[in-house]
Amino acid sequence: MNREKVSFKWAFKEFIWPRKKIISIGLILIVLKSLAGLVIPLQTKKLIDDIVPNENLSGLYTLILIVVVALLIQAITSFSLTRLLSVEAQHLISLLRAKVQRKLLKLPINFFDNNKSGALVSRVMTDVEGVRNLVGTGLVQLIGGSITAVISFIWLLKINATMTLVVLVPVLIFAVVMMKAFAVIRPIFKARGKINAEVTGRLTETLNGVRVIKGFNAEEQENKTFEKGVEQLFLNVKKSLTATAIITSSSTFLIGLASAGIMGIGGYYMMNQSMTLGEFVQFTLLLGFMVAPIVQMSNIGSQLTEAMAGLDRTQELMDMTEEDNPENRTVVLDNIKGDIVFDNVSFSYEESKEVLHNISFEAPSGSVTALVGSSGSGKSTIAGLAATFLNPTEGKVSLDGIDLDKVNLSSFRTHLGVVLQDDFLYEGTIRENILFPRPNATEKELLAAVDGAYVNEFTDRFEEGLETVIGERGVKLSGGQRQRISIARALLANPKIIILDEATSNLDTQSESYIQKSLGILMKDRTTFVIAHRLSTIQKADQILVIEEGNIVERGKHDELIAKKGRYHELYTYQSRM
Repeated sequence: MNREKVSFKWAFKEFIWPRKKIISIGLILIVLKSLAGLVIPLQTKKLIDDIVPNENLSGLYTLILIVVVALLIQAITSFSLTRLLSVEAQHLISLLRAKVQRKLLKLPINFFDNNKSGALVSRVMTDVEGVRNLVGTGLVQLIGGSITAVISFIWLLKINATMTLVVLVPVLIFAVVMMKAFAVIRPIFKARGKINAEVTGRLTETLNGVRVIKGFNAEEQENKTFEKGVEQLFLNVKKSLTATAIITSSSTFLIGLASAGIMGIGGYYMMNQSMTLGEFVQFTLLLGFMVAPIVQMSNIGSQLTEAMAGLDRTQELMDMTEEDNPENRTVVLDNIKGDIVFDNVSFSYEESKEVLHNISFEAPSGSVTALVGSSGSGKSTIAGLAATFLNPTEGKVSLDGIDLDKVNLSSFRTHLGVVLQDDFLYEGTIRENILFPRPNATEKELLAAVDGAYVNEFTDRFEEGLETVIGERGVKLSGGQRQRISIARALLANPKIIILDEATSNLDTQSESYIQKSLGILMKDRTTFVIAHRLSTIQKADQILVIEEGNIVERGKHDELIAKKGRYHELYTYQSRM
């Protein structure tokens, strides 16, 4: 089964069928609107051939009343269609955006490593918009237009079969052209979604990194990169406009050709007295009612094609395997002790490129395990495995004897706290950022976390205190201040397992002295993994693992490793001289 059929079946099952009642009402309304629209052409013959020649005033009044009622029905059904289907379509877009965002956050970390954040924003906000053409007035108008065209065609056959068949030939040619054009347009629309996501992603990165760009005087370089992306988008749009122009121009020509044929044949029949003027006018008006929906269908068809292209990409996302796969991760944790064991763990980010090789160690409950070594040696990968952000390629990471591959991630991460080197802060107040893991924490618990991380040391100097707005990613604060907020957040979460990734790297000497005290509180009775470049911060660790090229080359306490005069001694001595 080809991709188009699969996508349509998914879209039908996901969006159309659950709303069959509303869409059915929409179909009834569009049929009423279509039938009411046929009143004027059907009454025209009566006006020209009967009422006017016979000077029938009462018949004229009746005809006008019928036409006004038909127009009123058209107005009411048109309003009802917009109110019913367009509003439902917008409601569905909002629900689908929330659903896609929820799915995104369930995907594994490596998915986000391989996709730009701006591109993902585009998939949430833009790709789903096409659904309005399925549930909104687009699909219903397509069906309603088809009904109008069929009724008009039957009536045209009744008036004059020969003239109708003359019209039918160019209309069928137009239908073939339209179908061929749509086959070309759909992949263009799908490619446009990808290009648009890439351009949006690059723009998001540019805005986030504006300080670096300005610092290296790289504005022109970024401008050229963005212009290149915009040019690709333009070329894609140009392709789709060309295909759309073919549809529009061919419809104009072929329908004009049909009109010319009707004028010739109709004129001949009227001169031979085999067709009245009323019948000719009625035929011409009904022809418009048959052809107009077909032309409209070309526009709606283009919209539906674009919609399906966007929904193709949405379906691809929704079909991805979630990080917390309920089929495999069946163990739900309640209370944990916190014993973590790495048993012959190997890991690869890419096939045949192993970055960890048979790592084995134990991190008992309440202990502090420090990971040191050169950049790129595998320290963060070990921490990522302990945090379940990554899964071992081989071997096993266990918690209290339970394989973490089998554990429900949500239940595990309620016991996990992380403080990263470049920790994420929301644009909002300091209070909101600290409350992030536990929005319903009491004021007493909040203030305990604030005191424990020495956040009050600088918030007391701010006019707004904890209500100070810190800007996007905490841009209005120093590195040390941001780090202390992150530690306060971890303290408030009260986890059993802590991951500290370069938690003191951004701190000045005074801030570090505050943080060392708060980290002592944070790490007490908690299983802690510390990644540190500053070796002076880990001298009291229960065990230090020296990682080089994905292997544990040394392990032990600070004094033991110094006495060995190996790699750790080399690193420590080098830093002491600095």
